[in-house]
Amino acid sequence: MKKREKRRFIRQDALHLLDYLVVDSEGKPSTYSMGRTLDISENGILMETIYPIPAGSSLVITLGIEDNLMDISGQLMHTGPIAGRYASGIEFIRVDKEGRKILNHYIEIFQARKNELLTQNDYP
Repeated sequence: MKKREKRRFIRQDALHLLDYLVVDSEGKPSTYSMGRTLDISENGILMETIYPIPAGSSLVITLGIEDNLMDISGQLMHTGPIAGRYASGIEFIRVDKEGRKILNHYIEIFQARKNELLTQNDYP
């Protein structure tokens, strides 16, 4: 059974938000912050952050869709400045079977919203 939306206004663009934790080479947590999804696939994510992510970093990224939250481990592949912020490409390291279902649903909804915004010339 599908849950009924209780908010008066559905926050469509909240889909883009995420949080992440940078893990150092010894496995110790370091920087925790928030970011935004710029693009996503089954293998990785391009995310926008306000802080640069150090080269070679491992991350734990928390994505949320509807009532589902999932943590995905990833490795920084590239990063660079973009409009006063940073765009970082992260390759996912491992995603379990249940996580893959949630991730595929997230990708589907993200892409639909992105396409909608592109047709309105309103995608960042």
